[in-house]
Amino acid sequence: MAEKLLTTSIAAPGFNGLNTQDSSVSLDNGYATVANNCVIDKFGRIGARKGWTAAHASNSDLSTANVNAIGELITNTGTSYVIVAGNNFIFKLVGTTLTKITYGGGGTAPTFTASNWMMAPLNGKLYLYQSGHDPLIFDPAVSTTTYKRISEVSGYAGTVQNANIVISAYGRTWSANTATDKNTVQFSDLLAGHVLNAGSSGVLDVSQVWPNGADEIMGLAIHNHYLYIFGRRQILVYAHADDPTTLSLADTITGVGCMARDSVVVTGGDIIFLSDSGVRSMQRTVQEKSAPMRDISANVRDDLVLEISLETEDDISAVYSDKDAFYLLALPTRGLVYCFDMRGALQNGAARVTTWDGLIPYAMKYTRDKTLLLGKAGYVGTYSGYQDNGSTYLLKYYTNYFDFGSPTTLKILKKVGVTVIGGGGYPVVMRFGFDFSDILNSRNFNLANASVAEYNIAEYNIGEYGGSAFDNKIINVGGTGRTLQLGFETTVNNKSISIQKLDVYVKAGRTQ
Repeated sequence: MAEKLLTTSIAAPGFNGLNTQDSSVSLDNGYATVANNCVIDKFGRIGARKGWTAAHASNSDLSTANVNAIGELITNTGTSYVIVAGNNFIFKLVGTTLTKITYGGGGTAPTFTASNWMMAPLNGKLYLYQSGHDPLIFDPAVSTTTYKRISEVSGYAGTVQNANIVISAYGRTWSANTATDKNTVQFSDLLAGHVLNAGSSGVLDVSQVWPNGADEIMGLAIHNHYLYIFGRRQILVYAHADDPTTLSLADTITGVGCMARDSVVVTGGDIIFLSDSGVRSMQRTVQEKSAPMRDISANVRDDLVLEISLETEDDISAVYSDKDAFYLLALPTRGLVYCFDMRGALQNGAARVTTWDGLIPYAMKYTRDKTLLLGKAGYVGTYSGYQDNGSTYLLKYYTNYFDFGSPTTLKILKKVGVTVIGGGGYPVVMRFGFDFSDILNSRNFNLANASVAEYNIAEYNIGEYGGSAFDNKIINVGGTGRTLQLGFETTVNNKSISIQKLDVYVKAGRTQ
């Protein structure tokens, strides 16, 4: 009797993203077991992430030090200033020029021992806060080349706290977490971040409000008229943030908090932050207190929890890009970025996730003109192109283990078909293995350097896909097993590539 031919196609491979949490035995073929230096593109396919390009020439003051903070100020006239911190200096990035700005307060210049500033724009000025340092102000209406202490601004009133956290919202600055006080939120007068004891300025002491014992403020966010105060193990939600004279406690959340200041990101419709149990979304109705928060990292939870336990908290940063529809969480000590696709939630509430290990920023900022800026060693970079500052990087995608719906039947693998978009000329390593073995076989081939256009119009022959459209390859392979895993690896070098489909051809052997 002739052996039965079994075929299967994986369309839009990996469209559910990485899943290292569930058993690999039961994963469906929408998940990936490896998805590195990838994104989920807008069509739901695994594709190459972009790389980074230096936004300026090398700077002797920054030297090779890491860029640890990036902020943007939009003045009242619409001018944009990008302010950067690194090597214990402060810089401004104008066009392609990075220039150090200096102290102009008229007294003794402050001494910086770190560059981990948090920045908040308000009324045409940029406020900079960092633990153990005097808060600063950059006011281009006074000087575009200098900064000063907030306490040196004309009209300064009250005492500004040397906080580690600052945000701006509803026309005032909000700051918290000093070396000696982890429970007081200080808010400024309306449109005057230097006025702290007059007008509608004030303080909010939450030391007696935590519902589950003492805590410390790790992050602040304001969304939809609510002030969110993130403790390390619990969260306070205050209503009427637009009028702090009527602030009132609206909700408390216990059992989850924030572990990294710069992981808190307001996306427009949500707040995302890193807790010690993974990345969380605050998308819930405050009035319905039973509504759960989303665990958007549920599919990689254990791996992520292990990584963040080994990371330096102050080095963690995050950003949301509405252009790319992702939330990036950078763990520079671990040399890893988690990329969460925010276009929609999976059935379990998680976001589709991939990892990066070739592009590791020390700070990130998404600017008004939709540019994603990255803090690198010696440079501010832009998220663009398909090289890492002139270097190639390795994209890796591995499927789940699949059995064609017949787990006890031995399969004889005959060939694998690969359909990709872009990546003309790229060398590809196709890997394949059986029955959950860590030992994988491989076949090497190159993608065609075709210049293909749909309907004779160069839809893919310009810009994004760099000269090749669809490429179909049939690779002869071999081997036997009851379950099969495929891997796709390629070196990305200045061209985008997405995996459109995988076709697998096997013959059925005996049942065991």
